[in-house]
Amino acid sequence: MSTVKPDTQSAAAADVRLQTVTGRIPVMDVQPVVLDGRFPAKAVVGEDIPVRATVFREGHDSVRATVRLLDPAGAEVQRVQMRPGRPGLDEVVATLRPAEPGLHQFVVEGWDDPVGSWKHAATVKIAAGIDVELMLAEGAALFRRAAEDAERSAEDRAVFEEVVRGLEDESLIPAQRLASAESAEVSAVLHARPVREHLTSSELYPLDVQRELAGRGAWYEFFPRSEGARFDEATGTWSSGTFATAARRLPAVARMGFQVAYLPPIHPIGTSHRKGPNNTLTAGPQDPGSPWAIGAPEGGHDAVHPDLGTVEDFEAFVAAAADAGLEVALDLALQCSPDHPWVAAHPEWFTTRVDGTIAYAENPPKKYQDIYPLNFDNDPDGLAQAVLDVVRGWVARGVHIFRVDNPHTKPLWFWEWLIAKVRAEEPRAVFLAEAFTRPAMMHALGKVGFQQSYGYFTWRNTAEELAEYLQEISHETPAFYRPNLFVNTPDILTEYLQHGGPGAFRIRAVVAAMASPLWGVYAGFELFEHVARPGAEEYIDNEKYEYRPRDWEGAEAAGASLAPYLTRLNEIRAAHPALGDLQNLTLHASTHPDLLVFSKTRSARPEGAHRDAEAVTDVGPAEDTLIVVVTTNPHDVVEATLDLDLEALRLRPEDRDASGAVEVEDLLTGQRWQWGRTPYVRLDPNVEPAHVLRVVRNG
Repeated sequence: MSTVKPDTQSAAAADVRLQTVTGRIPVMDVQPVVLDGRFPAKAVVGEDIPVRATVFREGHDSVRATVRLLDPAGAEVQRVQMRPGRPGLDEVVATLRPAEPGLHQFVVEGWDDPVGSWKHAATVKIAAGIDVELMLAEGAALFRRAAEDAERSAEDRAVFEEVVRGLEDESLIPAQRLASAESAEVSAVLHARPVREHLTSSELYPLDVQRELAGRGAWYEFFPRSEGARFDEATGTWSSGTFATAARRLPAVARMGFQVAYLPPIHPIGTSHRKGPNNTLTAGPQDPGSPWAIGAPEGGHDAVHPDLGTVEDFEAFVAAAADAGLEVALDLALQCSPDHPWVAAHPEWFTTRVDGTIAYAENPPKKYQDIYPLNFDNDPDGLAQAVLDVVRGWVARGVHIFRVDNPHTKPLWFWEWLIAKVRAEEPRAVFLAEAFTRPAMMHALGKVGFQQSYGYFTWRNTAEELAEYLQEISHETPAFYRPNLFVNTPDILTEYLQHGGPGAFRIRAVVAAMASPLWGVYAGFELFEHVARPGAEEYIDNEKYEYRPRDWEGAEAAGASLAPYLTRLNEIRAAHPALGDLQNLTLHASTHPDLLVFSKTRSARPEGAHRDAEAVTDVGPAEDTLIVVVTTNPHDVVEATLDLDLEALRLRPEDRDASGAVEVEDLLTGQRWQWGRTPYVRLDPNVEPAHVLRVVRNG
């Protein structure tokens, strides 16, 4: 940075000022920004994106800030005046709500507010009788300059000229002259189009706005081979379910309110080292093997298992899903069985040990002898191109969502390259990272392109653990990490579900469905399946290794299914926009350690108008507010008093009754109460472990 002598002329000083980083009004610490803007922050269409920055200046004059959202073509689509954030930190905050998909940019502008500075000084001095005429004259001069701004409308200039006349009208007392600058009409003009001087802009930062299913949605996982699978008692043999029989399950999944039907791998399964029931090392002739042991003489990642049908049958399944209002998500598992065609054609794509054998997958103490991991170091270009071709093939068959198995075992550069290539060709593509690993890798996967990720939710079970985790995912990492809160998976049956009874299943579903815009269920959860294989955190008779047909209709008819409860949760999600955002979660306190309390609020209108002209700040009422109160104790009744943060609920005076209480409606039971700051609750996990409360708005 250059320096100048004290006697440097003003022109030279201006040149030096242009070379500085800070500019006239420092704008710093802008968020959401990922790795200094090298990767875009995440957003979905219609999502409220909190923006914050530190904006200040020397001295005591008023300084304000604006955030502007630019569409992919560079046109301004939203402009929002920022408001003060945390006191004493020079923080300013605002909310953007992008309306269209595409790679947007946003910029924070800091600016001197001469009208605000003058009003403050004039109000204090005139009331004290100090420099009265001088302050009025300075105000008149300020509004006169504003009225001479040729870029302003004739209506604005007329308003400012009227202010000048009022300030200069000596027939009025000073307080009346000052009031001419504080009328509702003047305030409206200044609110919409303030007088800005010394405008200083931050860098332009990228914001990747994607379609809704990239960041919102309810997922349902099931194995197509189990749907319609039959056991012949006479011959002792199984027949596999097919895409056609699996399609019969789709309407029921849709009726429960899910949007994504996720299928584990549907490819040919190898026979070498095939695993038997419960992960035994020896498979019988009727054991179907693990779908993740991909590859056989019939084909690899680009083929479908013959037992399921043909490629045309799969395409018909995708079409049937679309007819039911579902999208199909397909597993992308970059690993091979020893029988995969790649093993013979490209041995360099695997790791060869010193004894000449190819290394199989291990996660000590677990061993997966039926799976060979891929090695991206020997022929990175060839292997990367082969995987790209596989993904392109499934996109051509109607798949736009991929759940990626163990992405943390592949290099980051590959995912950055692959996801960018696929999304450049198909912007609707969505990638979910199944990455139960260290935070640094999980977060990095999100930064390089994964729109969603599994996370630690499965193992966060106490109220304290859940509160800490929800605070992290909603306020610390959403710029790059969007968690999909799966309540269970074929690999994960936690002790909480093993021993918590039906109440535990309801509790986990409520927290996942209400806390995150993304949540998921693996089939069998609604039947309260909870028996684990001894010594393991996974289901006995695991569906990964055998057929598992279920009597869905019989269970529901007998009242032994959680499907109606899941349906109600998804109905609530669909009806309440507040549940579609991640970053609007506020935690509340209670007197019981087993109680988790949080709220979500969303305004009906965005803060800024979406138009090309200068946009006004248009803050609408908080029309959708939900309060979730859930016990995390699946065994015992919990009684407690809450301590609600009423400011976070954004209540209006008309929402309260004479005592200051607000009406709330339980969306699970239909009950209504009048709640103040410290309501009493009693939750019985064997009856109903949660309140999901809508704040009733009046007027």
